[in-house]
Amino acid sequence: MSFRTSILTFAASAATVATVATISTTAFARDQINIVGSSTVFPFATAVAERFGKNTDFKTPVVESTGSGGGLKLFCAGVGTNTPDITNASRRIKSSEVELCAKNGIADIVEVKVGYDGIVLANSRASDVMKLSRKDIFTALAKDIPVDGKLVANPYKTWNQVNSQLPNTKIEVLGPPPTSGTRDAFVELAMEGGCLKYDLIAAMKKTDKTSYKAVCHSIREDGAFVEAGENDNLIVQKLEANPAAFGIFGYSFLDQNSDKVQGSEIEGNLPTFDKIADGDYPVSRSLYFYVKKAHVGVVPGIEEFLAEFTSEDAAGEDGYLAEKGLIPMTEEEAEAVNSAVATLTPLSM
Repeated sequence: MSFRTSILTFAASAATVATVATISTTAFARDQINIVGSSTVFPFATAVAERFGKNTDFKTPVVESTGSGGGLKLFCAGVGTNTPDITNASRRIKSSEVELCAKNGIADIVEVKVGYDGIVLANSRASDVMKLSRKDIFTALAKDIPVDGKLVANPYKTWNQVNSQLPNTKIEVLGPPPTSGTRDAFVELAMEGGCLKYDLIAAMKKTDKTSYKAVCHSIREDGAFVEAGENDNLIVQKLEANPAAFGIFGYSFLDQNSDKVQGSEIEGNLPTFDKIADGDYPVSRSLYFYVKKAHVGVVPGIEEFLAEFTSEDAAGEDGYLAEKGLIPMTEEEAEAVNSAVATLTPLSM
């Protein structure tokens, strides 16, 4: 039974919630770590879980890809055997999610930053590499855009209508759903970055922040953008089948499928390992996972799993996660993370 199913049973009875919220060894009839969350962090967490299960006496953790938002919802549902121990996230936890956790009896959350990732706008290698600005991306994908000093429903159907230097091909972009951390980061870094290039919207930021955010973060719903679920591999397959289309996903998937797809150049920078690590590629973000401190020492192996995930062998510059596309942190950042993990320091917003 998946956590998405079991959480419904868990939430169905207030008495059950009250019971599992009381931490005791008997409440955890489970000897295997359960992890949910981000599809972007999923391959990294899976690699660590497999290595952990092979090289230790603990069982291999179960890792599910539910999306960052979906994972945090499951994680914050309460404490006990029917809830995940760890959730992966391709964005930082929101204050509203911390409040939900607290409401459901989760007092201490340990935040673990694992590295960086770039968000790519990729297409088939059978097509040319697209050269875009963030303004181009916003203008192509925003629900409403400025035209003649007014916000109107996005009228553009082809890329050359967005920018005359771009090809005369239909705008068709496959991307993640609203529950995805990749979607959250994409609208914040790429869409909002381009949104600010319009004076009308930049001025709105000073006078009406709610409307400003709504305009910058709202993706069109007329078919130019297609929600393709949390399965990034499926997006890669669809790009192969349709060389005119583009897909939005993390750099690691581009790296793993570089024989099939290529990343677009954004503001003069291709999404490469070095460009993301150096901060030159403009659409990049931090990756995290969150640990329920109440489960540490009760579900066996959590501390040891954290040590493996944050080790130099895994997350370091020459670690096995870098081979899978994870962009490592600086030595200083890694030292701070390792210190927080060693002491299980609770999250502070």
